[in-house]
Amino acid sequence: MTLDDLELFRIQFEDVLDGRRMIGAYGVAIVCTADFITPPVDDPRLFGQIAAANSLSDVYAMGGTPLAAVAVCMFPKALDPDVAREILAGGQDKVHEAGAAVVGGHTVRSEELLYGLSVTGRVHPKKVMRNVGLRAGDALVLTKPLGSGLIINGLRKGVMDEERARPILLELARLNKAAAEVMARFSVHAATDVTGFGLAGHALSMAVGTSGVSLSIECDKLPQYPHLREMVEAGVTTGSTKPNRAHVAPKLRASLEKFWDELVHDPQTSGGLLLSVDAGEANALVAALHDAGVSHATIIGEVKSSDEAYLELR
Repeated sequence: MTLDDLELFRIQFEDVLDGRRMIGAYGVAIVCTADFITPPVDDPRLFGQIAAANSLSDVYAMGGTPLAAVAVCMFPKALDPDVAREILAGGQDKVHEAGAAVVGGHTVRSEELLYGLSVTGRVHPKKVMRNVGLRAGDALVLTKPLGSGLIINGLRKGVMDEERARPILLELARLNKAAAEVMARFSVHAATDVTGFGLAGHALSMAVGTSGVSLSIECDKLPQYPHLREMVEAGVTTGSTKPNRAHVAPKLRASLEKFWDELVHDPQTSGGLLLSVDAGEANALVAALHDAGVSHATIIGEVKSSDEAYLELR
């Protein structure tokens, strides 16, 4: 951590505490999250960037602005110190891009390499975005493609080569910052980031947590990374896909071919935001997201009035 980092954090933290500039009549809420992952790629700096983007997403999904991050490191004893430094540098790249500061960290010895962040952010208490509160008639918007689990496991199994995977991995390192900033300008009623439980798991949790709604998603509208059918045809899957499928099965209404079944249950690393937005603003939201560089943002379905919470995939 540098002196510049400390100064940035001091200024940001004073902004939170300074009632004249930040607190006003309603105050400021603090959000705290933590997440870490195993390496999806051999490049240590890119691993650090992807892991950090993944950790920061929780704050963005709540409508927050990251302030400070603490590195969470589980490093094997045999890990080369230069590799460890590159992982940490990659994480710092993304924290700085988010406008926050890395203010410390903790390292333990582990047989398996894991890295991530505990992130503290600020949000106006009347503008906290939750993963419940969807309204019947809302449109569902997804901001990043699906299929990162298939691509990562395809790399591990040698079905996917690094040259073709590189553009996809760089997309995983992209922050959800722009998407969160655009989201704040529209009537978004609920949001979540799509990560380890897959699209189906995270979407269903939004419906279950909101009284009187179900979700309907059209599979052919789902944005997806390239080369995914090749991965599925080669038998690539993930260790989390089967439990993800079992978790949503009781409330899933679908008859899916193998490809779509794999895709909707595929665990995502540094996935996009799933937004429930007033249908009358959905097209404008997607257009604004595209203008902000969130080029894959797509309307994928709708929220319906229902006595039973379920997820319909068509």
